[in-house]
Amino acid sequence: MKLYNRFRTELENRHLWEVFIYLFFGGLTTVVNFVVFFLAKDLAHLSLVPSNTLAWIGAVLFAFVTNKLWVFHSKTETPSELAVEFGKFIFYRLLSYAIDMGAMLLLVNVLHMGDFWSKMVTQVLVVVANYVFSKLFIFKNKSEVVILEENNEQSHK
Repeated sequence: MKLYNRFRTELENRHLWEVFIYLFFGGLTTVVNFVVFFLAKDLAHLSLVPSNTLAWIGAVLFAFVTNKLWVFHSKTETPSELAVEFGKFIFYRLLSYAIDMGAMLLLVNVLHMGDFWSKMVTQVLVVVANYVFSKLFIFKNKSEVVILEENNEQSHK
């Protein structure tokens, strides 16, 4: 535990803890995506599009919970705030799903890259896009929003 605390403190001092923990849970989300994809494709014998869609759904649900609770520590006080946050999450994940699906179809069907390496490439693109979307548009800490609003008001004076 001492090593963990030292590691975390070091990353926090360098303002890298959030990125690290996002990548950690992003890695786990990628594992969920891969497992569901290959179970659907190889065991259930579904084609590429349904397999990738099921993988996306499983990964999105896992990612919402982990991002909300452990990465961005987002607090919602009412069910409607939670619904708005989840709605934004789904919207931006649909955008990254389009990136994922487009890249998979291009890599597998046009460039004839194997499923595994295509999935690896697409997941790098998706993780980067999802971090940007989550950080900038979805999980806004209330104190950050207040600070941004105060700064905006001061700049208009």
